[in-house]
Amino acid sequence: MPYQRIKWLILVIPTVTLALWEYVRHAFLLPVISMDLGNVLAPVLVFLITMTLVRKLFRMMENVTDTLHQEQTAKAAFMEREQLARELHDGISQSLFLLSVKLDKLEKAQDHGDIRTTTDEIRSTVRHVYEDVRQSIASLQSEPAKTEVQWMQSVQRMAEELELGGLKVVMDWQLRDSHLTSKEKVELLAIVRESMLNVQKHANAERLTVRAVPQPSGSGFVCTVADDGIGADEAELLAKGRYGIRMMQGRARAMGWRLDIRRIAASGGPNAGDGMIVEIVKGA
Repeated sequence: MPYQRIKWLILVIPTVTLALWEYVRHAFLLPVISMDLGNVLAPVLVFLITMTLVRKLFRMMENVTDTLHQEQTAKAAFMEREQLARELHDGISQSLFLLSVKLDKLEKAQDHGDIRTTTDEIRSTVRHVYEDVRQSIASLQSEPAKTEVQWMQSVQRMAEELELGGLKVVMDWQLRDSHLTSKEKVELLAIVRESMLNVQKHANAERLTVRAVPQPSGSGFVCTVADDGIGADEAELLAKGRYGIRMMQGRARAMGWRLDIRRIAASGGPNAGDGMIVEIVKGA
């Protein structure tokens, strides 16, 4: 039985019981039961109904409450695991991928100066991974804090890392701090970073363009991440193991944004094929 129905029954049953007793007593039992006896029997009858039917309803309500509490606990645990997965993916996983790219670069380096430079880059990336791990552990051990995100710092760092790997990154960011809330900044930058990293991983592209502009109406924005690589089919994007795309979709859906991933006609690129564009839209 639904919780709301049980609650209303508990409230209504004693009142209805008393009303029915008074009606029956005055309509049929006055010749048999005196007024004084009827007044004594009224609370006794309500008490008996309460100890039997209403008490049973209370037990039912407690069971429903326990079930709801268990469901809420399970949901909270799932959300915590999902948040942890996002943090690992957005921080440690991406940093480790960039580290592998630099290790590949180190293997190909011939000049001593290039080896030293690449080694310094690897050391810097390892420090970033270490800081990400410490931050994740600190976040798990403390209550969530409503802190302001350092605007665009992570994306700028990602762009620099990708350019070190040979990918040309063009930034055209026209959104100001006032256009987005702190929550929107976190989610939008996470989607942008994941889109940029996917280009490095899968697109085999030479050029990556990140553009973000406010809507003409002033409410909302349009953000795009486009490349001139080889493109990908929808089945490839959503294949098993592609957690990044699903996380991007989940973030956009939770914020009420429209996320569109499609092929575009590329002007160049290593294979002169179709590139890809990721478009995030808020508002009309």
